Amino acid sequence: MSGKVTTTVAELRELLASDDPPVVLDVRWTLGDPHGRDHHTEARIPGAVYVDLDTELAAPPSPEGGRHPLPRAEDLQRAARRWGIHQGQQVVIHDDAGNTAAARAWWLLRYAGLSRVTLLDGALGAWRSAGLPLESGLPADPPPGDVVLGEGALPTLDADGAAGLALDGLLLDARAAERYRGEVEPVDPRAGHIPGAVSAPTGENLAADGSFLPPEELRGRFEKKGAADGRRIGVYCGSGVTAAHQIAALELAGFEAVLFPGSWSAWSADPTRPAATGPQPS
Repeated sequence: MSGKVTTTVAELRELLASDDPPVVLDVRWTLGDPHGRDHHTEARIPGAVYVDLDTELAAPPSPEGGRHPLPRAEDLQRAARRWGIHQGQQVVIHDDAGNTAAARAWWLLRYAGLSRVTLLDGALGAWRSAGLPLESGLPADPPPGDVVLGEGALPTLDADGAAGLALDGLLLDARAAERYRGEVEPVDPRAGHIPGAVSAPTGENLAADGSFLPPEELRGRFEKKGAADGRRIGVYCGSGVTAAHQIAALELAGFEAVLFPGSWSAWSADPTRPAATGPQPS
């Protein structure tokens, strides 16, 4: 396990007032809403820096890499320095959707070698609910940082690895259940799921207020899906975004899991890969 996964609103407030404040990243993104930067401009945690998921947390889309391939290390480092991250500095990340998008940045920065990276539990909604101040207007660019990023600090799966894990481990599909069953497919080439994968929608990791369920509830949820200590676990979603949230939830529950970055968007673009439909894994 990599350590602390979440930071509470109370903890963030104290950190921001300390002599060693964190960088706060705002990854305001949801599928079908391209106005994240506008939302950030309208209302944000004071000092938070906007991160564009499509252009800064992903390389250009391709059939082989899916809709959100992992960015090159040098591109991510350039972006992270623009965000003002310094070597060794703590980073707290949020969005306005239960951290289902913010988790992409959380996972990616850990993949790049950072360890002091957490999600703001409850996301922006928790900050609002606590009655804490928000700022608006065009933000000033932060002073550039000097962080050094690499890649490969966390393992990943390719399509062959995902297919194998569905057979001899546990492969979780983090998309909505109707997409898993193949009833709808709004963005990717084909409907269905990877044969052998188990449906585990990301939204079920969250309480009604957008915070993570307690660790013991998360553990029970994943054990019902087949998770067990020592069993290899992989996760995919549509394009490797909400699957990162699933990995965070699994870590809170005490399980380690591996991301398939290409996810269904890459799998379904390959006509040689089979697709299963219906509520069962196979």
